[in-house]
Amino acid sequence: MPPLTLAVVGNPGNRRMSLFQDAVRAAGLPAAREVAWLDVLRGRAEFGAGETVRIDSPGEDPEVDLLLRGTDDPTRVEGSGRWYERFMAAAREVARTASAAGAELLDAPGELAVLFDKRLCHGLLDEAGVPVPVSPTSGPAAPAVSGWDDIRSLMAGAGLRRAFVKLAHGSSASGVLAVETAGPGRVRATTSVERDSAGRLFNSLRVRRYTTEREVAAIVDTLAPDGLHIEQWVPKAAQEGRSADLRVVVVAGRATHAVLRTSASPMTNLHLGGQRGDLDAARAAIRAAGGSWASALAVCEEAAACFPDTHCVGVDLLPARGWRRFAVCEVNAFGDLLPGLTGLAGRGAEGLDTYAAQLAALPARTGPRTAHRTAKERNDRETTMPTSETRLR
Repeated sequence: MPPLTLAVVGNPGNRRMSLFQDAVRAAGLPAAREVAWLDVLRGRAEFGAGETVRIDSPGEDPEVDLLLRGTDDPTRVEGSGRWYERFMAAAREVARTASAAGAELLDAPGELAVLFDKRLCHGLLDEAGVPVPVSPTSGPAAPAVSGWDDIRSLMAGAGLRRAFVKLAHGSSASGVLAVETAGPGRVRATTSVERDSAGRLFNSLRVRRYTTEREVAAIVDTLAPDGLHIEQWVPKAAQEGRSADLRVVVVAGRATHAVLRTSASPMTNLHLGGQRGDLDAARAAIRAAGGSWASALAVCEEAAACFPDTHCVGVDLLPARGWRRFAVCEVNAFGDLLPGLTGLAGRGAEGLDTYAAQLAALPARTGPRTAHRTAKERNDRETTMPTSETRLR
């Protein structure tokens, strides 16, 4: 088999690109050719015959963010709906250009469209039998949310007194509210969203609480035009008094890396005060409760199997209180940024970081007539994937 010729679509100089190139060099491969998102968005991207093309995150670049979201303030929450439409148009253009050049794409745009719509992703997982939290906004036939009154009604109809309200196309906990209700007018929301005197919303590094329905409604009504998703607030297992969940990286269908995240707040994101917990202690707690670590990883692999033409995903796994049961809350297309984390024992990626593991799995994927589908088969499949358009009908 000829050596891999790699190209990666990303933001040159970004830490993601640097970590990936480090893994490429460590594998003894020629440096990946870098295709800037700015060139994609300006119609200047080119690919070569035989290249294997990886799509990476367009985040952390102010100029790219301006083109995608239409704002030059990276702390603003609004604009995720516009970001989604423009990002998906750009991803489809990458696929078209790569296919015309005879390049192999590692991330199918049809699957990215679902991964970046929490409503569609949740519905697809549920339909496949993957355990997920209850959601009244799941799947392409779910009702749209126009504001706080809809949130109230849908939560009540689903029997939810506690729920996460999320931007349908959000990431990194942007715009997420952990909402608790206790009768008419009694509402509390925990969130990193900050609202200024003009009603504009900003991401903050401080988690705060809003304790009046008027405040919560004002935030939700501002977010609603970008699309909202409601998800049951599952009481999570705890480690040392902090709520815990897991990010599990699945490469080419196999769970290879896992990190336990703990937090004193409902959000475990590291930039909001979350910390890496003790994974060995969590595994011991699962065993002590009569559960199975292998079964937990299998749930993540079942979730990833819903996206067979996406080489790597990060699965957010929720352990319920007691450490015996698990549910998937999200599947992330760019969920592999876990610096310094090496592979799980016995999972085929020992000693490898998440990027090196993806490279090690590439030969099996790109060989002739592997289990992965041909370009025509992928295109045929994408015509049947749920889309944002079908979701909003």
